[in-house]
Amino acid sequence: MPYVDAVVTGAGGFIGGHLTRALLAEGKSVRAVDRKPLTEWYQQHAGAQNLVRDVSVLDACEETVHGGVGEVYHLAADMGGMGFIENNKAACMLSVLSSTHMLMASRDAGVGRYFYASSACVYAADKQTEAAVLPLREEDAYPAMPEDGYGWEKLFSERMARHFREDYGLATRTARYHNIYGPHGTWDGGREKAPAAACRKVAIAALTGGDAIEIWGDGEQVRSFTYIDDCVAGTLRLTRSGAVEPLNIGSDQSVTINELYAAVEQIAGVRLGRRHVPGALGVRGRNSDNTRVVKELEWAPSTSLLQGLEPTYRWIHAQVKAALDGTGPRR
Repeated sequence: MPYVDAVVTGAGGFIGGHLTRALLAEGKSVRAVDRKPLTEWYQQHAGAQNLVRDVSVLDACEETVHGGVGEVYHLAADMGGMGFIENNKAACMLSVLSSTHMLMASRDAGVGRYFYASSACVYAADKQTEAAVLPLREEDAYPAMPEDGYGWEKLFSERMARHFREDYGLATRTARYHNIYGPHGTWDGGREKAPAAACRKVAIAALTGGDAIEIWGDGEQVRSFTYIDDCVAGTLRLTRSGAVEPLNIGSDQSVTINELYAAVEQIAGVRLGRRHVPGALGVRGRNSDNTRVVKELEWAPSTSLLQGLEPTYRWIHAQVKAALDGTGPRR
């Protein structure tokens, strides 16, 4: 294969599709890779070389970087919202195969920069037991007590990226994403995250005349949510920086889940009742401390929750309407 400026694994997914778009807008040549059939990619960009490959297999990774690559963005992973990761721990941990094989192939091909997409799920659970949580600093990942399954895989793959840098000279960079959301992502089917689930539930009620929605738990769990444009901007800035230690890429605007639903209702122009039901809740409280990312990158996410939810809700509302009308696919 010919040299390309950038490879994006998981390009058929939510963040990967947006990142591919941003790289193409910079004028980069991009090889977009995902194991899903092209018809199932959330975004498919004509300007990219779009390949269906399973990067959990070493041969596929070697093919992906053959010919030389300036930047690798490794986003491919088997993951979803809390409902998915709490019930699919083994599947999430098997993503270590793609993390391992992409590092090996990138090392052998002499890749210029290697970005790894980690997660706030690496942070120690005992620092997230209260709703009034202190924002999580990068050093709070140790002593290790990450989210079972998914979080362990992410933390292990972070360490592997670090040691490939130290032992082999591969210029690795790692971001810990905090709850990325926005249009063109998973919004139903069990893998969706809280903002998309809230938008879907409110949209269904608005379109069908419903008067109440279900919320897992008491809704007082605390999170911060990061808009996709901020995620992409932070990813590109970090990859090209001198920051070798993992950095938070996340909003530091924390809200309860109840407040998240209220914000979506405000955008939709409706007020709905609540039915609090059992469900996968994850940690009680989580927020991002952005002190280090501001220092290292002179940057931090800037999109407010309402600003990001507006286009997200409009897009999901359109998907829900098309699904209810029988005119569009369900993701």
